[in-house]
Amino acid sequence: MSRCFRPAVGIQEDLVTGSAHCTLASWWVPRLQRADLLAERASPRGGFVGTTLAQDRVLLSWRAVTVLRGRLSG
Repeated sequence: MSRCFRPAVGIQEDLVTGSAHCTLASWWVPRLQRADLLAERASPRGGFVGTTLAQDRVLLSWRAVTVLRGRLSG
């Protein structure tokens, strides 16, 4: 089970945590010997996230809802 809580910024629980799945994919892909994985959040709220290990990156896929748009400058 992968869950993410950030109550300090008003997120009691993230539905499907992309950042957690990037870490999980990096760990599971070599062990399962497959680059593409699909994770399901098996709860009443549910959710899916697809991951693909592509060299030094993990690509996320599936349906998403945009909750914030912005621009970072350095």
